[in-house]
Amino acid sequence: MKDFNDLIVWKKAHHATLEIYKYTRGFPVEERFGLTSQVRRSAASIAANIAEGCGRGSDGDFGRFLQIAMGSASETEYHVRLAKDLGFLSNETAAHLTNHIHEIKRMLASLIKKLNADR
Repeated sequence: MKDFNDLIVWKKAHHATLEIYKYTRGFPVEERFGLTSQVRRSAASIAANIAEGCGRGSDGDFGRFLQIAMGSASETEYHVRLAKDLGFLSNETAAHLTNHIHEIKRMLASLIKKLNADR
């Protein structure tokens, strides 16, 4: 069992989730159960799946949860793009968040590759 708190990728995913929550506070009230909820859930799912994978018993299980985290990162990236296109996020804020998500995706890909190589 690995401690997710020790993983830099988990720390970055957690930080990105906190940022998503901060920036989505300004979304329209009518989006509370729509885009606001979706982008928050997908962002939180990245770090949550990394953490859950760490609690599993094998590298294979861990790798599967990292793949799920990767999917959640892609979903979050799309939601950020949609929020920008709808005018809920500025171009600068969307670029900032997208850069963070891309970094997390690169780190997840490297970790998945390492796990696959070790098997």
